Amino acid sequence: MADPTDLVVGDRRLRFGVRTYVMGVLNVTPDSFSDGGRFDGPQAAIAAGLEMLEQGADIVDVGGESTRPGAPAVAVEQEIARVRPVIEGLRAAGATAISIDTRKAPVARAALDAGAGMVNDVSGGGYDPGLLEVVAAARVPYVVMHTRDIPERMQQGDIVYREVVADVRDWLAHAIERATGAGIARGRIVVDPGIGFGKTVDHNLALTRGLGELRSLGQAVMYGPSRKSFIGHLLGGAPPGDRLEGSLAAVVLGVVYGADLVRVHDVAAVRRALAVADAACRG
Repeated sequence: MADPTDLVVGDRRLRFGVRTYVMGVLNVTPDSFSDGGRFDGPQAAIAAGLEMLEQGADIVDVGGESTRPGAPAVAVEQEIARVRPVIEGLRAAGATAISIDTRKAPVARAALDAGAGMVNDVSGGGYDPGLLEVVAAARVPYVVMHTRDIPERMQQGDIVYREVVADVRDWLAHAIERATGAGIARGRIVVDPGIGFGKTVDHNLALTRGLGELRSLGQAVMYGPSRKSFIGHLLGGAPPGDRLEGSLAAVVLGVVYGADLVRVHDVAAVRRALAVADAACRG
């Protein structure tokens, strides 16, 4: 299948098939699984985002609500208060390739008004249908991610799929139809299998190997394994801050199996790994 359509985020054009693009994770939260509380206040978060861009991030993804397993929902007003000054500060410093990581329409609208140019929705449009209307009106790129349930419940009970890659592909196909039905141009949609969102270790590994099958949807594919619990499990119980080598291995495998974008915490190290992986896979 032909490469997906190029995307424009702010002033950054992503030409898929040329190289793998990097989205840096900037959590402005006290409780995210890996870096919660690390960027306490807008100035620290702005500085971290600018550093990611200097290290080679193509997009900075700003989030004001933790979506780790078991995390409670955050009030809309609080989420906006966390992300808006950070986005405004990044824009004031000259950054334009900014994504908002939210599942809520009012937060997305406030972030886009503040200068974000992309929406990353961990609910795939299933949490707040109004979010799709906001994205369609703004005509910005939209990441639709697979999840089994809301964060509070996604890892509870028996996690069962008929066949995880096919099930996730079919779910994403329906999410694409829902998004295009709301007026979002298909060429602006990116799909994400939702590594760690209602999946076991084996499910995450199968989805890594199955990224090429997700490309059959005709969309760019984003892959976000960075510091996830399945990596900690495979590293013998390593905590999130001690999962760099495993995260790099997963990112490289993502490139081998077909990822177009990777969402990561360790931007500098990932860019160095991608220099080798892209040379082998896209050279």
